[in-house]
Amino acid sequence: MNEPNTALNPNAANTQRPSDFFSEDELAYLREINPWRGIWSVMHCWGVIAATWVGVALWTNPLTILLGVMIVGTRQLGLFVITHDASHGALFRNRKLNDWVSEWLLNRPLTDEHIETYRRYHLQHHAHTQQPEDPDLPLSSAFPTSRQSLHRKIFRDLTGQTGLNQYGRIFKSAFKGNTLAERLQRGWARLGPNILINMGIFAGFAAAGVWYLYFLLWWLPALTWNRLVVRLRNIGEHAVVPDNNDRLRNTRTTKANWLERAFIAPYNVHYHLEHHLVVNCPQYKLPEAHRMMLEKGHGPRMEIQPGYQAVLAKAAPV
Repeated sequence: MNEPNTALNPNAANTQRPSDFFSEDELAYLREINPWRGIWSVMHCWGVIAATWVGVALWTNPLTILLGVMIVGTRQLGLFVITHDASHGALFRNRKLNDWVSEWLLNRPLTDEHIETYRRYHLQHHAHTQQPEDPDLPLSSAFPTSRQSLHRKIFRDLTGQTGLNQYGRIFKSAFKGNTLAERLQRGWARLGPNILINMGIFAGFAAAGVWYLYFLLWWLPALTWNRLVVRLRNIGEHAVVPDNNDRLRNTRTTKANWLERAFIAPYNVHYHLEHHLVVNCPQYKLPEAHRMMLEKGHGPRMEIQPGYQAVLAKAAPV
């Protein structure tokens, strides 16, 4: 087994291009956007969330609430995965529609905002993957670590400590200012729409006579299970990769079974290597990009792991 190359080369060429792996016709196909599949992705994600809310409201007990937290927390990651497509203009061909849907149907129901804020940040990650300029480097550079350290991180995620800390920073940053009036004005401009949308969601739960499920099935998942699956996603994508300077080896694809897709990796997010090769390939075509790469014989060079358990074994070996 190859040992990870942990050295970062600021002058790494990393010059492989999509055309080095795919023909022009294949690239045209992989980049072609099907707006109906984009609509279906958004509807499916919210449909699973809504169905979970209804199911738990009808059969409320500790087991259904626990299952609901896991399902909703994973679909909250799903909202982000679809937003991620939108950041690359891969949700809808019409940029205004692409950005509007990402902001108002995917981002604002939690604490995110206009897609352009994330887009500017995220494109730097693609331009400098696993290099010192990569803004996401801290997410992977902490690994490998000890199992004890990983268990502490997981414990903080599942007990809400990570979520409270992260969301607390968002609210603190939004409401900063020299005076109370300035803090309120800045905070409302940043989070006012999010708050109004959440008031609408809460009103729906209250009208159904289950107001408390808003907290148990929207914010509890966001603070707990969602933080864990986001961490697993980050570890899976770039932690302890074999070569920081090779596009086939500085990004990982993790094979996911149906259970992992349901509770950890929604909407093909585990095909991350293929995404880095063709960044504007919609998520629903990433499995085809993966198949193409294997058929072309690139599999032995690609960083592919058989599942998230295997990834965690590499990230926390002892």
